[in-house]
Amino acid sequence: MSDGPAARLQQLFEGRRLTPTQRRIAHSMVRRAADVPFLSSVELAELAGVSQPSVTRFAVALGFDGYPALRRHLREVVPASSPKEGEDEYNEYQQAVQAEIENLRHLAGLLADPAPVEEAGRLLAASRPLPVLGLRAASSQARGFAYFAAKVHPDVRLLDEGGSMLVDRIDAARRAGASALLCFALPRHPKEVVDALAYARSKGLTVVTVADSAFAPVARHSDLLIPAAVGTGLAFDTACAPMLLGRVLLEAMCDDLPDAQARLEEFDAGAVGRGLFVE
Repeated sequence: MSDGPAARLQQLFEGRRLTPTQRRIAHSMVRRAADVPFLSSVELAELAGVSQPSVTRFAVALGFDGYPALRRHLREVVPASSPKEGEDEYNEYQQAVQAEIENLRHLAGLLADPAPVEEAGRLLAASRPLPVLGLRAASSQARGFAYFAAKVHPDVRLLDEGGSMLVDRIDAARRAGASALLCFALPRHPKEVVDALAYARSKGLTVVTVADSAFAPVARHSDLLIPAAVGTGLAFDTACAPMLLGRVLLEAMCDDLPDAQARLEEFDAGAVGRGLFVE
């Protein structure tokens, strides 16, 4: 398991019953783990988009007398880091790329413990069919996963449209034998996704979720959640880490599908015969 600043902060929050506002503060702190020990309560409130009293209540909820006590604790467990050479010279576009690089580094640290991904791979490989859910901002992640998964998994069902039919399609997958559901959940989190996961679990499906944070609203309706942060430096969020995590899950699923390689070879042979791709 990674022992970086973000991981140590994550450990501080694990097992806590946090309100949605408190989860937002925690998520902001994890994203800015190296900086947060030196932020005032007002600065942290601005970073998280909450009120200053909310930050104080958050510190008390974690067992501290107030925010100053929490900050002193953070300075002990999260060492200071110096800016990288040239960092101040980046323009806004470069800063967005650098932020995504940091997100990928954080994901790499998380994957130092492969057990959660391996467990997810087993669950997804064993589910027949395999429903893959992703709405709004997460629909492209779900579609990308489903596209590749269908090449090795015998029955993948993409759920990328909401509405009254969504529950029907979850029911149909469960009746057909599905045992697990994979969900991609990215901000802003649609209420419909939260409701769909709650319903899926009520029907006995094991929910595996890729989300932007371990404190995302879908967390309480997930049996196994693996976080991958999104970039927020541009007008619209960027999702390089969630996309890469999806490919990692595909790899883990392939490892538990004994005929995955044969299916890929069959597809390649068929593609050549049909002239699908320009060589």
